[in-house]
Amino acid sequence: MRRLLVGLALVCLSTALGLAVAVSLFLTSSRTVVLVGHDTVVRPTLARDAIVQTGPLLPDLRFRDVGPVGVTLALGKTEVGSIEELVQRYALIAGDPSASIDKVQSVVLDMAVAAAIRGAAVGLLPVVVFLMLGRHRRGELFRGLRTRQGAVAGVLLVALPVLLWQPWETPEETLEGQGTWQTLAAFAGPDVELPAEVRDIEVRTGPVTTQSKRLVLSAIDTYDKSKAFYSTAAEQAADLDIREPEEGETVALLVSDRHDNIGMDRVARAIGERAGASVLLDAGDDTSTGSPWEAFSLDSVTGAFEGWERFGVAGNHDHGSFVSSYLGEQGWTMLAGEVVDAPWDGSLLGVDDPRSSGLGSWRDESGLSFTEVGERLADAACAAAEDGERVSTVLVHDANLGREALDRGCVDLVLGGHTHVQAGPEAVTGEGGGAGYTWTNGTTGGAAYAFALGSKPRRDADVSLVTYADGRPVGLQWVRLRTDGSWRVGDWSPIEPG
Repeated sequence: MRRLLVGLALVCLSTALGLAVAVSLFLTSSRTVVLVGHDTVVRPTLARDAIVQTGPLLPDLRFRDVGPVGVTLALGKTEVGSIEELVQRYALIAGDPSASIDKVQSVVLDMAVAAAIRGAAVGLLPVVVFLMLGRHRRGELFRGLRTRQGAVAGVLLVALPVLLWQPWETPEETLEGQGTWQTLAAFAGPDVELPAEVRDIEVRTGPVTTQSKRLVLSAIDTYDKSKAFYSTAAEQAADLDIREPEEGETVALLVSDRHDNIGMDRVARAIGERAGASVLLDAGDDTSTGSPWEAFSLDSVTGAFEGWERFGVAGNHDHGSFVSSYLGEQGWTMLAGEVVDAPWDGSLLGVDDPRSSGLGSWRDESGLSFTEVGERLADAACAAAEDGERVSTVLVHDANLGREALDRGCVDLVLGGHTHVQAGPEAVTGEGGGAGYTWTNGTTGGAAYAFALGSKPRRDADVSLVTYADGRPVGLQWVRLRTDGSWRVGDWSPIEPG
């Protein structure tokens, strides 16, 4: 019985210590991630609210009762041309915030798990010490506590956590503490009609944020227009006259040149679901500069197509290696100049655009021209064909990069984007008389230039549907959302690669 009681006491002590340490570590931990275009410091709290600290010039936001724990998001550095542009970006991202919310939840969960593991490790310390001392040494230790030296040691042991905690310190009064929270409805006033879902969001008011009222109201207007346009488009996509796959066919959805327009992601997903698609092919230019602040765009397209098999390449605007490496970490298959198995029982080949700094498996070779990369791509395709594994699809940013492979007669289909104008299918007779096809998607983001984020597309927004059967492409179809919200659907074009 005595051993049982000692063991029970030891387990209780270990559990209490581990839990206290885990909670303390969790509530004092922080992570820096890229969120809504900012380097953002994420800190968990027990307040059950989400507070977004936007900086010195804009009002902080508070979302009440977000979950069992709350979070503080301190927005840091970003790239932006003006405060007005920054506020509009917030509004457009808020129109479809699921990717950002998922990212924050994942980060907080990761911090909780890390704190729990460290707490468990500390909680095991009394057990380890108890076992290492042994019965005889433990007896000597407990008897030593009755001495003057032991009493001093006991007092120091109790004082140690208090010295670390230092509860007597009081925080300095700050401007943040002087602000007051009020709902957006109260902040905007009775003359402003707000969307129902934003009326209860709270803003911290003060001398500076009062002057920011015009920016806030402008952002709300942009949010309302953006959400209405893209939500309506996604609903309408379910009724489009799109060819559905027959038995044994696989449909892939091709997107390109999104240029940060996350509003189109849910629309593209809805089109793909209407067509029975299960594979996403991304021909690049998901961003405007390839910078880490544009991770919100990559998070969005990743979240929108959760559950699909996703393949991609980087475009010429996806400068550097950030886009390819980030998507690869999110579970994408980023094509790097090697033939891979495709979900339609065929094979797939692709490479980043050489006008970005990513060159697939030739990444460590500098100075390769567009033509040289195209020749390397053709070499890889023809080598696969010689081994009896003809490449059914080449995915590149610019379809011209796959032209050499078509001319040699080694591939069935080349898919690309880049021009922001839909083109194809164009049949190409290769060496030996075999036929291949080239197809160019328009801009999925509706981009007029290199940036497309807006309350609606700046030009017509396109996606393409590729139908496969028996491991080879058999048909193509384009779908277009006009800037006025109307739709155009191209005829399904059968192809017969030879």
